[in-house]
Formats: sequence, C-alpha cells, structure tokens
Amino acid sequence: MPSNTLYAFLLSFLAGISTLIGALIIFIDKKKNNKIVTISLSFAAGVMVCVSLTDLLPNSFNMILKDVRIFPRFMLMLTFLVTGIIISMLIDKYLPSDNKKINNNGLYKIGIISMVAIVLHNIPEGIATFITSSNNIKLGITLSLAIALHNIPEGISIAVPIYHSTNNKLKAIGYALFSGMSEVLGSLLACLFLAPFINSHIMAALYAIIAGIMIHISVYELIPGAYKNSSLKGVLKYFLIGFIIMIISHLLI
Repeated sequence: MPSNTLYAFLLSFLAGISTLIGALIIFIDKKKNNKIVTISLSFAAGVMVCVSLTDLLPNSFNMILKDVRIFPRFMLMLTFLVTGIIISMLIDKYLPSDNKKINNNGLYKIGIISMVAIVLHNIPEGIATFITSSNNIKLGITLSLAIALHNIPEGISIAVPIYHSTNNKLKAIGYALFSGMSEVLGSLLACLFLAPFINSHIMAALYAIIAGIMIHISVYELIPGAYKNSSLKGVLKYFLIGFIIMIISHLLI
C-alpha cells in the first residue's frame, strides 16, 4: 500500500476520533445539570447550521453544473436541500420514541437523530479526506484538522443527550465513537470502490442533502430541546457561540 494511502487513512482516523474529545464532557457533567444540555444542544445547533450555510451549501452550489446559469444551479441545489429535509423528517417520524429507556424530554431521540445525520455527514468527509490526502498530503493535513475541529462539538451533540436520557456513559461514548469512525468508513469506501466514480455532481448532491438534514435537526430537534431547559436568550447565546466558533475555525484553517 503506498505511503500516501496509509497517511490518508491515518488522517481520516485522527479526524474521526476527535469526536470523542467532545463526548468526554459527560465526565465533567457528573450531576447531569440541565444547563449542560442547553449549552450542548444550542452550541451543536449553531455548529450544524454554520457548517451547512458556510461550507456544505456553498460547495454544493460551486460544484453543480458549472457551465449552467446561476438560477438553474441554485434551484437544483435547493431541490437536494429539500430532499435532505424530507429524509430527516422521515427519520424523525419513524424513529421509535416510546421505548421505556427514552425519557428526559426525548433527549435520546435527539441524540440518535444527531448521530444519524453526523454519520451521513462524516462518510463524504472521509471520502474527501482520503482522496485529498492521497494526492496532496499537506492539503490533506489541513483538511483533516478542519474536520477534527468540526467533530468535537458534534461529539457533544451526540453524547450529552444520550447520557442524560439513558444514564449510560458507555453508550454515549460508543455512539459518539461510531459517528466519528464513519470518517474511516468513508475513506475505506473511497479506497476500495468509489474513487474512480466519485465526481463533483455526486458530491454536490450529497453536500446539499446533508445540509438539509443538519438544518432540519437544528431547527426541529436541537433548538426546541435546548429551549425546554432554558430561555430563548440563553439558547440564542450558545447558538451564536457555536456559529461564531465555526466561522473562526474556517478563517484560521
């Protein structure tokens, strides 16, 4: 196996495992303070909306049918965005919520839906990391660092709701780890099957669909979940902190 391929897998693994850094907050949250839930969910919503608006959707628009006029490209991106929202609505509708273990205002459901969305987000990220690192290791390191910064708050958004609803730290850590390792799954798929077939149009569709899922989760699940334990002012404050931190991470990386 060429050395660049090994480095690509390693970078993908390091970017994915950073999800656990965010999940470790449950060990600080020993008293299961509802304020931690408010901060985590609001912060995660800010991160997801920022990633969608400043990263996924612009990349999707730039990659869709470059030779076509702006309006058809915008409408196509919007179609994929709405598709993502519908997928998220279907997941939300059919995900069981009457399990005896599910309590604390549906936090378990929020954690699971967040995990599903982040896994769907991380697989294309893993593909992008592998392909970029295989061709340009320096650019791959930069991309992996940016993804690692994104994954830390994503770990928070999964682990805190799972822990508060099940009182099971192992399950919370396991779900966060599973979502992070989907980065490696994306790299593996790219290496074995997808690299020759992935093109800008497919990635553009994926980016817009994932953005739709993330925006729906943020507006329909994370923000209402945070609002149940706080005021609107508190939710907006931590939402903006998450949004601004992601903007800063984009500028620095």
